[in-house]
Amino acid sequence: MTASVSLVEHAPARSFRLPDTIGRALLDSKILEQAAPDPHERGMWRLRAGSKVGAVAVTVPGGERITVRIAPKVPVARLLFLLGYSRDPRGWRDGAVDLSAHSELLPAFAHAVERQTERALRQGLLQGYRTTEETALVVRGRIREADQARRRFGLPLPVEVAYDEFTADIAENRILRTAVDRLLRLPGVPQTVRTRLRHHRVRLAEVTPVARGREIPAWRPTRLNARYHQALRLARVVLDGASGEHLPGGLRMDGFLFDMNTVYEDFVCTALQEALRPHGGRSVFQARDVYMDERSAVRLRPDFVWYGDSGVPRVVADAKYKARVKKGYPNEDLYQMLAYCTALRLPEGHLVYAKGNEPHTDHQVRHAGVTLHQHALDLDQEPNEMLADMRILARRMVVGRREKL
Repeated sequence: MTASVSLVEHAPARSFRLPDTIGRALLDSKILEQAAPDPHERGMWRLRAGSKVGAVAVTVPGGERITVRIAPKVPVARLLFLLGYSRDPRGWRDGAVDLSAHSELLPAFAHAVERQTERALRQGLLQGYRTTEETALVVRGRIREADQARRRFGLPLPVEVAYDEFTADIAENRILRTAVDRLLRLPGVPQTVRTRLRHHRVRLAEVTPVARGREIPAWRPTRLNARYHQALRLARVVLDGASGEHLPGGLRMDGFLFDMNTVYEDFVCTALQEALRPHGGRSVFQARDVYMDERSAVRLRPDFVWYGDSGVPRVVADAKYKARVKKGYPNEDLYQMLAYCTALRLPEGHLVYAKGNEPHTDHQVRHAGVTLHQHALDLDQEPNEMLADMRILARRMVVGRREKL
């Protein structure tokens, strides 16, 4: 049996008729915020999506399979901007990627990757020099003397050599090949896009894909690989979001998922870093050297800390994607930020929510000399407007003016 359900991020729970094996598979996979039998109707399961968005297929022993599609609340183009900007704030250009008419996340991404890969490969495969190390019977390039001595114990043959080879099997093409392969394994890619992706895989047939679990090779933007830039950035988004894993109980999960909490947090931290760059200093994400107590036993992990040129912390901020209250902002976030401010000896702390229920509010903590700010960033804005708001917020953090989003 193959079932399919469609949900919306953080929307109310809905009931679906599913076999218990499928329902339990969803519960065990941790994809959804809620997967539980409906107490009012036998054979029905109550499903509710949390912060994860995308598409995933879960296969249970025996071959039963369910495909779950979770739509983000923000438009797909906006999600793509948040992801792209976080990975390359200076190289990403909003509007450079054609999402076609696809409104669902995976079809839109697959279409965008296919179009950009086509543009990258239109003039043929990029080639470059790659250093290869191997054991050979003839000397080619240079002898790796240390390896030769350690492995051959003075024998002249075979020889441990290293040489530079001009080839298409370079990092840029390996990333594209791996992204194409991953997309072809995912559920929900439209057939027309799938056909064009297969064509690209044929063009990249001589390129070695990156094995699952291995580190994605690094590449550096240059004039020579300029036609690959946009395709490589999109491919990396796909590779970061795609997953295929075996779960306990013989479950198999193949999907393309993003956690909106992480997406939003990465964007806010990157945008603050870029906005504060003219002020010097350094920005730290997920700071690890912050402790609440004198014995350094209780570690704190603020999302963003900016240190001035003197090395003293001057700004602390946390990104909160979902407020989870009907009115105002959650009190527990304030307690957390107060701990950050106390540990860092800062008079102000900033919580940056996605949209939120109020535009801005602040709280002066009694007997502490600390002011806690709660800001709201509107994700429905155009990217340029969103970045302008982040620059205003960053300036307010540094100079202490009462500017609001």
